[in-house]
Amino acid sequence: MAGSKKSKPKQTATDDGFLMSPKVDFVFKLIFGDEKNKDLLIAFLSAVLGVPAEDFEGIEIINNELLREFAEDKKGILDVRAKTKQGKQIDIEIQILPTEFMPERTLFYWSKMYSSQVKPGDTYSKLKKCITINIVDFKCTPLQKVYSSYHLIEAESGYRLTDILEVHFLEIVKLADLAIPRDENDRIVEWMEFLDAKSKGVIEMLAEKNKDIKKAYDLLQIISKDEKARMLYDAREAELRDQLTRIETAENKGKAEGKAEGKAEGKLEAARNAVKKGLSLEDIAEITDLPLETVQKLKAELSN
Repeated sequence: MAGSKKSKPKQTATDDGFLMSPKVDFVFKLIFGDEKNKDLLIAFLSAVLGVPAEDFEGIEIINNELLREFAEDKKGILDVRAKTKQGKQIDIEIQILPTEFMPERTLFYWSKMYSSQVKPGDTYSKLKKCITINIVDFKCTPLQKVYSSYHLIEAESGYRLTDILEVHFLEIVKLADLAIPRDENDRIVEWMEFLDAKSKGVIEMLAEKNKDIKKAYDLLQIISKDEKARMLYDAREAELRDQLTRIETAENKGKAEGKAEGKAEGKLEAARNAVKKGLSLEDIAEITDLPLETVQKLKAELSN
């Protein structure tokens, strides 16, 4: 029609140089939890578990995440689950927000994954090895190590009772502590640095050393330019910020209350000592800034 304007095509990608953080669970799952990128998952697992990539031939990505059963699990936890051709199950969990009792909850959900393999009437032979890999942005262990692995072993001899249990912790927050030893050419450390990278320069340097990280970086750039993914990413980051703010607010409130309780207890202890020394109750109340009735009550308690 004359005079009509053509509508502009809807923009679906942006190229403003922005790069999503791969340690945000939403992005992590796009990179490692997609069947199309299975080779990246295999490269990551090969590095963390220290086994050849060929061992993961025929691996299957399972999208049904374990159901969460505790209030702490609403903080933002996203799993990538996989099953090898031999039946071994692997659960990779990335978590930014601090969570209490992380070892306990890890074993709880490991046991869910392990026991879900059998149905009533099955024999124990149906049970296959289950592996949990925790990637966390907070300290979980006191060890001077950026990553650690755990098995069921006898305390003195180190004999491994069974191979069915394997748990790994990758504590990316410890990368900032230069006092903790690490090999910069270690493939696990390289992947941890990729996840924690705060600039394109760092990732590009890693991509030059590691071809798998180069592919992950290429994919990350594509994801970061996608308008829909960007909207979901921004929403996820806002949710995580809100949750972190609530955690910090609760912690600060607890510290303030604890400080107030400590100060009050200090006054009471000073008053008890003064009563024992025989100072007048009026003087004690004035010195400690406690009500006279409180000081009288303390004296009565000490007299009993």
